[in-house]
Amino acid sequence: MEKRRSTKARKEEDDEDNTIWWWLVEKGIIPSFLCISVFALLVRVSVSLHPYSGAGNPPKYGDYEAQRHWMEITLNLPPKEWYRNSSTNDLSYWGLDYPPLTAYQSYVHGLFLRSFDPESVKLYTSRGYESYFGKLLMRWTVLSSDALVFFPAVLYFVFAYYSGRGGRKSDMAWHIAMILLNPCLILIDHGHFQYNCISLGLTVGAVAAILSNRDLLASVLFSLALNHKQDALKDIGSISLCWLEISMGMEGLLIVFYFDFTFSIYPSNKSYQSGVAALLSVSGSYCSHLLGRCLRRRNPLFEVFKLGCVVLGTFAIVWWPYIHSFHSISEVLSRLAPFERGIYEDYVANFWCTTSVLIKWKRLFTTPSLKVLSLAATISTCLPSMVRQVWSPSSQNFLYGLLNSALSFYLFSFQGM
Repeated sequence: MEKRRSTKARKEEDDEDNTIWWWLVEKGIIPSFLCISVFALLVRVSVSLHPYSGAGNPPKYGDYEAQRHWMEITLNLPPKEWYRNSSTNDLSYWGLDYPPLTAYQSYVHGLFLRSFDPESVKLYTSRGYESYFGKLLMRWTVLSSDALVFFPAVLYFVFAYYSGRGGRKSDMAWHIAMILLNPCLILIDHGHFQYNCISLGLTVGAVAAILSNRDLLASVLFSLALNHKQDALKDIGSISLCWLEISMGMEGLLIVFYFDFTFSIYPSNKSYQSGVAALLSVSGSYCSHLLGRCLRRRNPLFEVFKLGCVVLGTFAIVWWPYIHSFHSISEVLSRLAPFERGIYEDYVANFWCTTSVLIKWKRLFTTPSLKVLSLAATISTCLPSMVRQVWSPSSQNFLYGLLNSALSFYLFSFQGM
């Protein structure tokens, strides 16, 4: 009897998915998405034709050299040495400072570069290598990553958000365009050889999966996003703001779009933050929402256990080369959260930098004290939305919670974004 019920539920879910996809086609969303995507790709290509920071400027040569060097390191050294300072891997020269999934991505893209331009990824001798062909290949790796990861995730998000709600075709088209034509993402990724589109695509996919009631898939995608770039956490704000714009109506477009631009303007390749604050802020929105859902199901402990196994399993797979040694894990973590740089760096418009005009945080407090202070401020500002999620989980509260926790992280975390 139970088996028959389960089969029937699966059939109804499949029928619902097919109905939604047909609804998208009949509404004309697929053609609209394709047209906007083509235009968005052309904008990305046009941006990539312009110069980037650090070009021809030794000793570090800028963002292109950073990504190229990571490909060089991951191709020529074993995984255990990727985050270790040694005679073959000088961490002061663009050392890896993102989680292992970024390293694996660099390895895959490095294979692509090596197959067409071996000189661009040779150990030692390729430092400062800036051939036109090498840069062209790198541009293609960024563009293909965007098209294969971020674009499908945006379609999934729009599909998940509008399914069962209805909505005008123009609203959906605006929603798609606002996300795909985010100027910050385009300028940073395609102007400066970054791959934020991968972590952001995984994050958007996770949000869409939660809206589609696919909790296990959401857990996998968000775990992968965290393991690609820890600063993927702030990117949720862009998606939440775009959703907020739709809720406000089109009259709120310019205000929200400007805020979205301002919120993301600080280049993510310069952001380094406390992994603890990051996990407890934005991850808290996911965890609290999923926990609230689980507590309302027939077997809440089993549901929580399933989610925990999926998350731990995903992390274990990504961190497999390092989990056998506590020392190896410590080496990676020390690269992800370099506290020695201080509570803020450069001029990022967060709470610590803005108030430093009046309160000299770096002079008045020690680094350990500032760690605790920033952690407490980050958690306390996102805690109300987390509690709300556990108490009353809903798609609307979830999206507001994401926005709140992303802003909390941006404003108060150590080395904020």
